[in-house]
Amino acid sequence: MRMIDIIEKKKKGEVLSREEISFFVTGYTKGEIPDYQASAFTMAVLFQGLNKEETAILTDCMMHSGDVIDLSAIEGVKVDKHSTGGVGDKTSLVLGPLVASCGAKVAKMSGRGLGHTGGTLDKLESIRGMSVSLSREAFIEQVSRDGIAIIGQTGDLVPADKKLYALRDVTATVDSIPLIASSIMSKKLASGSDTILLDVKFGSGAFMKTLEDAVTLASAMVEIGKSLGRDTRAVITDMDQPLGFAVGNIVEVKEAVETLRGRGPKDLEELCVSLGAIMLDQAGIEHDPDKAKALLRQKIANGEAYAKLKAMVRAQGGDTSQLDDPSRFTDVAGAQAVYAPKTGYIHAIEALTVGEVAMHLGAGRATKEDTIDMAAGVVLHKKIGDFVKEGDVLATVYTNKEEISPIIDMFTRAFVIRDGAAKQNPLIYTVIE
Repeated sequence: MRMIDIIEKKKKGEVLSREEISFFVTGYTKGEIPDYQASAFTMAVLFQGLNKEETAILTDCMMHSGDVIDLSAIEGVKVDKHSTGGVGDKTSLVLGPLVASCGAKVAKMSGRGLGHTGGTLDKLESIRGMSVSLSREAFIEQVSRDGIAIIGQTGDLVPADKKLYALRDVTATVDSIPLIASSIMSKKLASGSDTILLDVKFGSGAFMKTLEDAVTLASAMVEIGKSLGRDTRAVITDMDQPLGFAVGNIVEVKEAVETLRGRGPKDLEELCVSLGAIMLDQAGIEHDPDKAKALLRQKIANGEAYAKLKAMVRAQGGDTSQLDDPSRFTDVAGAQAVYAPKTGYIHAIEALTVGEVAMHLGAGRATKEDTIDMAAGVVLHKKIGDFVKEGDVLATVYTNKEEISPIIDMFTRAFVIRDGAAKQNPLIYTVIE
């Protein structure tokens, strides 16, 4: 078998066999297939696509290119959730403890952020002493005992994806739906959970800009999961404005704590309760959506959801006194208000611009080598639909940088203020099962 023949076959739009796809994944992972041939292959896939069976085979081969985590030692159904990413998306910090407080087993492996803010791991590490590196045995023991652990990837998970992702990034083949779907799902499947819930976001602050593209990606990933024997579902959610009010690391942890204590933004709570209801159905705990949502809200009201977050943080070495008293978190040198330039209704908040502002303030990484300022970030005071007068405070920015006038100007332009009431998008568009 020769790689050039496989490239030629896909270039003509023909269907590849399992043997051919496996030959490519194995050969490229081992370094036997050079980058120039892998680049040609991914470009052929970008233009010709992969059918459902080819995409599932590619995912399966990538999943088995390295370690596959065995969580069978944990009793019960292990549930997991993945977001395709957005601005202010601290959902895992709320949803994990919330679902675990209802009796589900949340064994979650997360990643770090490259872009406007840190990822889930970075946010957790903004808590003093918090460790996201556990041995596999400690991870399993903690989930069995406390119902939840959130850690970084252990072992050599999906090495094929690490190589392919880096290649796609420099060959303009990132936006191939089959390659995106297989990349995400190979990592989720290798992480060992029994069920997967996908939060696929679309809008100005998301990777997928249109509802049509989000549905296409979500459907592809659900098909992959089901074809490989996992209960996989997807929810299409809005990202035309930041989720909640906080965008950063410490500020997002604070907002997650407030949400678990019943004082958080309504959109963040609504999303977590809606996603949580599906996860409780997947876990076999409560199949009636209304009863599941009522149970989740009860866990917030009675403090059990917040207690579960504290139990996880304590088990992983974190200082829970910071959760009880947010003033104990590291502060920034300066905070500056952003004012409304005119009177009217807020019709749009460009989520991507807000995310870029947070990164320029120090909250994110432009490259993998960059150091995050955990205390830097943005807290919005107004959202789409709100009426503001000229001079009202739209947001507060937190940073240790001295000269931020250009960043403030950039931030102000993210708010579109016009006369007349603004139309608000639904938070959740559809569920794909």
